[in-house]
Amino acid sequence: MRVRRIVTRALGAATLVLASLGATTVTAGPAAADPCGFYETGSDAFYNHCTSDGSHVVVKVEVALAPDYERCVGPGRTWLGSADKIQGAYYVGRTC
Repeated sequence: MRVRRIVTRALGAATLVLASLGATTVTAGPAAADPCGFYETGSDAFYNHCTSDGSHVVVKVEVALAPDYERCVGPGRTWLGSADKIQGAYYVGRTC
């Protein structure tokens, strides 16, 4: 009987922890509307260069059924193309 009570309390505590983590995730959702780096919406692909120094960086854009290419992007959000064609983009480690 005592073991059952301990297990029940442990499960209850775990449920509360998971519920609070879920609430935190829901609360944080709107802040991640334009995440840094590559992201897609339903139809478009973007690269968001998050910087406070005004730098421009080179990103490699991965394209489906076409050669990949490099592109210079400035601060903020840059449209890369259709989400159907663009598979990803990442910072290559240099400025432009």
